[in-house]
Amino acid sequence: MSHAWWQWVASTDSLTTRLTRAGKEQPFRVKLLRQEVGRPLPDEAQALGIPLGRHAWLREVALCLGETPWVMARSVAPLSQLHGQRLERLGERSLGSWLFQQPDLVRGPLEVSNHPARFAQARLVQAELVQAKGPWARRSVFRHGALSLLVQEYFLAEMAEELALPSR
Repeated sequence: MSHAWWQWVASTDSLTTRLTRAGKEQPFRVKLLRQEVGRPLPDEAQALGIPLGRHAWLREVALCLGETPWVMARSVAPLSQLHGQRLERLGERSLGSWLFQQPDLVRGPLEVSNHPARFAQARLVQAELVQAKGPWARRSVFRHGALSLLVQEYFLAEMAEELALPSR
């Protein structure tokens, strides 16, 4: 991985803040693609330590600068841990804007891969907005009180082009 990509992928600060700064004149916005109760993928359930088939809160968004998606994100949280968190009310506000305000927030280790986005709305985004494929992806589990929240972020090729980042 190039140093330029490492600075994005390995950062542990707010991706929302980083994207807003990188956008210069282009406004940052969140496009909500999907938010519902469903079953996490097997590796997501394993990362959260919940049994396969257990229902969870699922949220999929495109993080855009202007009209161009730069990052796709999928968040997963066990339903049993959501009481009082009101995450379903985020709408088109970034999860990071809520998450990084939590004083007891603990972020688990980053897992990095070069796999494309593997969730339901990726096909919709591929057809309508962008090729939901990029050079890198990362995920980590955030803990806030009794809540465990898996956040997966897929950096898109459009981001690499816009920032003149190498393909790998």
